[in-house]
Amino acid sequence: MSSLIVQKYGGTSVGDSDRIKAVARRIALARDSGDQVVVVVSAMGNTTDELIHKANTVAENPNGRELALLLSTGEIVSCTLVTMALHSLGYAAIGLSGGQAGIRTDMDYSRARIVDIDPQRIIRELADEKIVV
Repeated sequence: MSSLIVQKYGGTSVGDSDRIKAVARRIALARDSGDQVVVVVSAMGNTTDELIHKANTVAENPNGRELALLLSTGEIVSCTLVTMALHSLGYAAIGLSGGQAGIRTDMDYSRARIVDIDPQRIIRELADEKIVV
């Protein structure tokens, strides 16, 4: 029986294309050992700070919900690029946003807390032998 491995990579680890490729190779090593792999990635490098700056240039006091939505794009970019790098190495992988992965949070946009997790989508993708990012 395979183990479930969860790997987390911060912004520096996925800061540029070379680092993303290196992360993909590390993920591939875990998959090659026969384990199921779920990966969590942060936004690339200084992306979060850059997005906050952009928001502040168009709005003096950005709405919390809209700012949270904007900031989530940083993680989505990283998730998608890591997934693409895995595909280029020949691995079945799927990128999911938090909502697509079944994670539900409260309505505190700046400090959201997880209130529920429905793991069925992740379980289904792992059963299809995909790496879930």
